[in-house]
Amino acid sequence: MIDTRSAGVLCHISSLPGKYGIGSLGKEAYAFAKRLAKSGIKFWQILPLVQTGFGDSPYQSVACSSGNPYFIDLELLAADGLITKQELKEARSEGDVDFGSLYVRRYSLLRKAFSRFFFDGADFRAFIDSGVAEDYALFMTAKTVFGGSFSDWEEGIKYRRAEAIERLRTEYHEEYLFWNFLQYEFYAQWQALKQYCNGLGVQIIGDIPLYVAYDSADVWAHPELFKLDEELRPVKVAGVPPDYFSEEGQLWGNPVYDWEAHEREGFRWWKRRLEVALGTYDLVRIDHFRGIDRYYEIDADAKTAQHGEWKEGPKEKLFEGVECAGRVIAEDLGVMDDGVKKLIERTGFPGMKVLLFAFDGNEENEFLPHNFGEDCVCYTGTHDNDTVRGYVESLDAPAFILFRSRVAAELERQNVLVELGARGEGLAEALVRLAFASDARLAVAPIQDILGLNNEARMNFPGTDRGNWQFRLKKQPCSRAMGRLKKIVKKYRR
Repeated sequence: MIDTRSAGVLCHISSLPGKYGIGSLGKEAYAFAKRLAKSGIKFWQILPLVQTGFGDSPYQSVACSSGNPYFIDLELLAADGLITKQELKEARSEGDVDFGSLYVRRYSLLRKAFSRFFFDGADFRAFIDSGVAEDYALFMTAKTVFGGSFSDWEEGIKYRRAEAIERLRTEYHEEYLFWNFLQYEFYAQWQALKQYCNGLGVQIIGDIPLYVAYDSADVWAHPELFKLDEELRPVKVAGVPPDYFSEEGQLWGNPVYDWEAHEREGFRWWKRRLEVALGTYDLVRIDHFRGIDRYYEIDADAKTAQHGEWKEGPKEKLFEGVECAGRVIAEDLGVMDDGVKKLIERTGFPGMKVLLFAFDGNEENEFLPHNFGEDCVCYTGTHDNDTVRGYVESLDAPAFILFRSRVAAELERQNVLVELGARGEGLAEALVRLAFASDARLAVAPIQDILGLNNEARMNFPGTDRGNWQFRLKKQPCSRAMGRLKKIVKKYRR
């Protein structure tokens, strides 16, 4: 809970350094947590831990409560005798994340580990009996057997008829056990890491997307909770309407919820999802929070988001009976109307203030520190933004000047310089100082801003489907940068 002035760092597990192609839950994660604690950082914020689907985005998962098998640490598997030294050597791959290569190589290695695993052990059997990974394991088994989207599978499996599901589990039992094994290993490693972090005084802020992917275990297992037709294909999909940044709006394509169906079952599925997230993390950020008040839906066959319609969401009913007070952060960015603001007020969840949005010259800008109080979380930027250094460099970029006009670009530059009192590479640290000096009870900076990295280190460019989610640290953050961070934390009493 955020009960005192605190500081946080945003760094996804995939971005941690290491030898094997992607960050993991192994020694580099423990070392990173230790560095945070030594610098006085009380919160480590990450992106969704889920197994990614199409596009490798953690906001498009095959199962909303799954753990990403890529994050399973290979050296910990080797210590358990499931991977050989030679296999570890062959798995080495440094540099940014290459998802194509990982997909080909990592699952092959994990299957070798599974072949050496004693799956009649009591702990593993208890994990399977708990059913925590049941829908995921069945979905991934069917995915392996039938390929494609679940809407194209044979009818018995597509509609989850009992006899067909039992046949799937029985005839492909080893495959079913393999996918359970991945979740078993992931959560064993994750809980050990989280316990270590908590022991250091570092809490984990997790993240759950509002929507789920269409081709997912969630939609396959609960089609009645989404706006689908009789063939289980989407009738309505999610997005946002046209705005200043996009004449056509954004067509996300996720199936929208049938909130009336959710209400009839007492929001059981959603409340269970929240409870699982709150059991996995210490705090949870809910992405696209505005969609809980009102959401924008578009015909599934539309080519753009221009002709969608706003619909009423479940509002605070979604949280009734869930012990989440003090443990939820509302991602309330974008165009917020009175309904969303009232919902945030009624729930008591802190919203987000992003300093990169503050420099348009408007003294009433809600993202300027003198315009927000302590009941919020202040960020220099998020995973969807430029890094601070990249943002400042972009003010000179021809594309930015064309988009905003040369006068507007120069005005924004001057606002940044005046507000921060710094120039050049010192601007990133100056913005971190501004965030940490603010009244916000929690201030968070992405690791890229702490290290002063440019946009080559940017995590995601919304609206693009290539080159995202690949950033990795080449090594642990240097002592010099973390030392400066520690002084900032101490100076601003965080």
